[in-house]
Amino acid sequence: MEKPDVIDAASGTGEVAFRHFIDGRAVSSARTFEKRRPFDGSLVGLVAEAGREEVDAAVTAARRALTGPWAGISVEDRSDLMRAVADGITRRFDDFVEAEMADTGQPRSMMGHAFVPRGAANFKAFADVVKSVATEAFQTATPDGAGAINYSIRKPKGVIGVISPWNAPFLLMTWKVAPALACGNTVVVKPSEETPGTATLLGEVMNEVGIPAGVYNVIHGFGPDSAGAFLTEHPGVDAITFTGETRTGTAIMQAAARGLRDVSFEMGGKNSALVFADADLDKTIEGLTRSVFLNCGQVCLGTERVLVERPVFEEVVARLKAAAEALRPGHPEDKATNFGPLISQEHRDKVLSYYAKAAADGATVVTGGGVPDLPGDLARGSFVQPTIWTGLADDSAAVTEEIFGPCCHIRPFDSEDEAIRLANATEYGLATSIWTRDLSRAHRVAAAVDVGITWINSWFLRDLRTPFGGTKQSGIGREGGVHSLEFYTELRNICVKL
Repeated sequence: MEKPDVIDAASGTGEVAFRHFIDGRAVSSARTFEKRRPFDGSLVGLVAEAGREEVDAAVTAARRALTGPWAGISVEDRSDLMRAVADGITRRFDDFVEAEMADTGQPRSMMGHAFVPRGAANFKAFADVVKSVATEAFQTATPDGAGAINYSIRKPKGVIGVISPWNAPFLLMTWKVAPALACGNTVVVKPSEETPGTATLLGEVMNEVGIPAGVYNVIHGFGPDSAGAFLTEHPGVDAITFTGETRTGTAIMQAAARGLRDVSFEMGGKNSALVFADADLDKTIEGLTRSVFLNCGQVCLGTERVLVERPVFEEVVARLKAAAEALRPGHPEDKATNFGPLISQEHRDKVLSYYAKAAADGATVVTGGGVPDLPGDLARGSFVQPTIWTGLADDSAAVTEEIFGPCCHIRPFDSEDEAIRLANATEYGLATSIWTRDLSRAHRVAAAVDVGITWINSWFLRDLRTPFGGTKQSGIGREGGVHSLEFYTELRNICVKL
């Protein structure tokens, strides 16, 4: 997001709604910026923008907490605290849903049934993981015959910089914070400037359940020359975990190289779905409707390229068109709404630019391609139409570049080998889905598509114990279950001579 003109906090032009959370308390800044609701453009409030001073205060608090009361808490007690945080989220469930709706504009049904519950589930999952993962022990022969024992222990990595995105802000922020804290680290969270609400609210829950001051800190702001850059450059940060654009990840990696600090990145994607002629098309269309249009297409694991075996190509196009046209944009509180806005007017401009590029490249617009006609205040929202194209060349920008909107290109294929080649014809490698009744083919194709996660006859079905991450320019490292412990802890060996 472009940095808007900052507003003087003392000017009286608005109320500061989102302060930083540093060392267990709310902290203001001299500079603020506006947060507006994506569904109607109305002002939520002002957000404090962190400068170097606030970032340094947050990192200092986190370092102090590392050697304070937090360091003396046992694994079992930390696990209990993680469960208490999950319970605290559940107690204030409506507050988190409201905050997420104001930030993202997505329907209450989606916030209440998926994204907010998953945030609480992350704390419960890692409360269990941190207690159940074993380390190594070996008996070692020595020349004197007495022997030695080597065993490993896990220690917290230190202060973790958490940079989380705007598309599923609470879910993806807690996906990082929960394992970091469960492992005994402290964190400084920089949420997206578009979605300050739930990260700030979580600070209140941390205080309510007794997490020591300085363990969880939140700073608000932008990327370059703001909170994001100041956090990633800070020498007091021991490791950085990030979800977002590949370009931003590259800049963070350059900053992390100073001091050789560890990184875990989940970045861009241009994900494909492979639909074979023998697929159960009822389940396939249901899955594709979710993977293309859920959260207005703003899902890192979402589908923007649909590859369909030629005998069922026309049917898939027609049925997905009908599904797209059945979506209903509107106010997030309206029970009839099942399709929300994009996160901002700026992002809408980006998505619409790809709609224009696709048309210029000769796409057949199956449905959509513009802006819906909505009544009243909703006309000021960041809505676009769910959009489907066919007929684009394989090197078209809409086929090769991540759009992050509610759109897809549907292309036919004639053989399994061609489907695999097309799926892999991208610089990204995050996710794919395969739709077929032939399980031999499913296993074969899944092994051949170069991505971090593959779904067979499903989409977005997640077991939090499994490895999550991307290949190629979609990321570095894996998180989830024991794989999160590999990033959030240092494994140390101790050798005892007998």
